[in-house]
Formats: sequence, structure tokens, C-alpha cells
Amino acid sequence: MTFARHDHCDDLDTLPRVPAWVTSARVENLEDVAFLSGAALAHLHLLFARDDVPHALLRERLALRAAEACVAFSGRPERVGELRDAVHLLRPGDLPGPAGETYLSWRRAAERPVSVKALGRALPSLDPRQIAEWFDAGSGAPVSRAAMVLEATLTEAPRAEVPALILADAALAEALGWDHVVPLLATSLKRADLRKRGEDLRLAFYRAVVTSAIETMRVAADLTRRAAHLKAVAPKLRAKGAGDAVEMFLTRDVIAPSALPLPDRAARRLCDRLVDLGAIREMTGRDTFRLYGV
Repeated sequence: MTFARHDHCDDLDTLPRVPAWVTSARVENLEDVAFLSGAALAHLHLLFARDDVPHALLRERLALRAAEACVAFSGRPERVGELRDAVHLLRPGDLPGPAGETYLSWRRAAERPVSVKALGRALPSLDPRQIAEWFDAGSGAPVSRAAMVLEATLTEAPRAEVPALILADAALAEALGWDHVVPLLATSLKRADLRKRGEDLRLAFYRAVVTSAIETMRVAADLTRRAAHLKAVAPKLRAKGAGDAVEMFLTRDVIAPSALPLPDRAARRLCDRLVDLGAIREMTGRDTFRLYGV
């Protein structure tokens, strides 16, 4: 596979940005916070319509952050590095552990178009009929619907925080007309927010949407710039299978060299070459069991 050479600097300058009156406003009442969240979501909607944004990669990176937040909610010590290791260094027959399972749930939820079947794949411990019931529990405007889905889920299953947050993000995505779950809520909600109900919960959701939209814009701009550079250097690669490897880096948070479609030594050389070119980064800081990503 070949990639055209482009200078994406001008394109990146046109990425939509949340205006300062959204990011700097300090409001407390439900109506005003709802208005700000709507403005933030409108800008995200424009961002997700861009072809130059690496959408799958962005969702993977947001899924990792959501998983980290959920693991912290549960009181476990694992953070980003441990979550990556738990999933990407798994050997056949190994189990990822509770934190790894949380990460896998978020990854699976975000990688396929929104549907009850896809949500069932992400949440295999739940009955599909229960997933469908909770997923349909919300109504009204997108953020209100998402809050109602989380409330319905946690009312019936108070310890099902990960499923509740995944279903809430799925309901938000469907209500907004997005094809995929975009993990937004978990990273900006506090654990205490999950115990709120009614208007208090909606207020927490509106605030979380504003905060997450701002951060998502920042992450998207960074990944879009990095992805553009990776595409620009791809024609310099001579290794057989390098094009498929580049495609993998453009869609996944991190990759172990052993997962690339090349012999082990060639895969390691390709990763080193891409690091030298500034196209990918080594994410662990280790000399062995390394993971690489954009």
C-alpha cells in the first residue's frame, strides 16, 4: 500500500476548536451548562466529519483513558502503562485480569458501529436482553438520554459502573448520529457523580461533556498531526508488509512488534526505523517487551 505525500499543516489549522466562551465560562445552573455542552458537542461533530482525523486511533486512545478512569473508580492501582501491558502483551491462554478486562470492554465497545450486538461483544457477562433494556432506557436530548441510561443501569445493578458508562456513551453517540461509541464521559466524571440521580446527574453529565470535548479536541489534533507525518514517511519504507504495518499503527493505540505482519527481526527493525523518522514512539521506556504507537 502506498501513501501520497501531503503537507497537512494547513489542514490541521482548520480543525474545529471549541471557542473560548465555552472553555472559560463558569456557570452553575443546568440551562447554561446544557447550552455549553451543546456547543462543545457541535464542535466535536464537525471534528468527526473530517477525513484526515484518524478516527479509529482516536477512539482507541480515548478508550484507554476511559478504562484508566474506571479502574481508578474501582480502587485498583493500574494506570495506562499497566493496562497496555495487560492487553497487548497477552499470550495465548492468558487472562488479562480485572483491569485488563475493563480495558478490553472499552476497546471492543469503541471499535465497531453502535448496536446491541456490538455492545454485547464488549460486555459478554451481561445478557443481551438486559443490555437492550438499559440501552433503550433514555429519552430526550442526547446528554439527558445518556444520563438516563446510566441511571437506569446503576439503579438495577449498582456495581455495574463500567457497563453503565459504556452504555451511556453508546446512547450519547447514537443520539448524536455518530456511528461509533466515542468514550467521553468516564474521564470527566467523578466517582461521586455516579451516585447522583435526576437533575444532579444531568448537570454532572453536561459538565463532563464540556471537559471531555475540550480534551478530545486536543488529543485529536495531536494524533492527526502525528498520523499525517507517519503517512508522509511511509513511502521511505522498503520492508515487505510495511504498508500493512503503517495501517495498523494508524488505527491502534499501541502495537507489539510481534503483532506486525513481518518476521520478528524485520518488525523490530521497522519499529526502530519509524522511531528514528519521528513517525511513532516507543511507549514503555523498556529495553524489552516494547510497545509502539503514533
